[in-house]
Amino acid sequence: MVPRSLDGGNGAVIGRIVARRRSMPTAMARIAELVISMPSTPVELSITDLAERAGTSPATVTRFCRTLGFDGYTQFRVAIASELGRGGPDGSWRTDIGTEFGPTDSPDKVLRTLLNLHVVSLETTAASIDLAAVGRVAQAIADSRHIDLYGVGGSAVVATELQRRLHRVGLNAHAWSDTHDGLASAALQDESCVAIGISNTGQTDQTVQMLMQAGATGALTVAITHDDASWIADVADISLTTAEPVAYLRPDDMSVRHTQYLVIDLLYLLVAQQMFDQAAANLAATAVAVSAHRRPRNPAARPTLSQGA
Repeated sequence: MVPRSLDGGNGAVIGRIVARRRSMPTAMARIAELVISMPSTPVELSITDLAERAGTSPATVTRFCRTLGFDGYTQFRVAIASELGRGGPDGSWRTDIGTEFGPTDSPDKVLRTLLNLHVVSLETTAASIDLAAVGRVAQAIADSRHIDLYGVGGSAVVATELQRRLHRVGLNAHAWSDTHDGLASAALQDESCVAIGISNTGQTDQTVQMLMQAGATGALTVAITHDDASWIADVADISLTTAEPVAYLRPDDMSVRHTQYLVIDLLYLLVAQQMFDQAAANLAATAVAVSAHRRPRNPAARPTLSQGA
């Protein structure tokens, strides 16, 4: 599919962004500035990672693309790739999907390759993670009065998952993806608190700002990122590093999420070990609280339509 409207000439897309940048809302203007300064960014990043880099949401990126006359992010990327001399179906496939998969590969080959790539990402993270650092973070979380978790876009989902797990074992944990709410919470932290910022690229402005605010008020700050030399790693007291993204399925690279989930799962279990009696009691209490909303395993015990009528 081609753009709904496409100006002619070299650099047409970038030129259109420059021309329209001043009239764009603030969030879109940040995307525009990012693409103008680094035109290859849309080709190299998924929509989620571009949103993180620009400090906005994937939905805003989509609106940005439509403002420029494209149906969506994929069409926008193809146009940018064409301007950079990387156009055509083969080039687009290599950019968006990667070289590990071919367009004619069998489902069995795709599955085996996919499994191998995910396993490699997990094994790389497990081999390189600093267990002593994870242990210090786990102890600090177990002893804290309040835990803040910051993340934007896909990282917000990971932050929310960790918040839910910590909450179930009785810890006062909160996940923030809205910058204003996160900054307000960060301003209330002190030396008895822990703040964790999750950013795959390590360059997400909102996440870094929230983490910096928490650090300024005395909280122990922790970064979870694949880049130990990134902005968020620089401002954090402790950085926990995941494997770099695998160069495939770039619009939604799930291997990134899986390595992040591995780290938060490890953190959660080490925290639970530190507070075993309390964690066990709270997990039992929460399990009982929701048990009435789960259907029994015995089919004969399940209510029928006539019984519910």
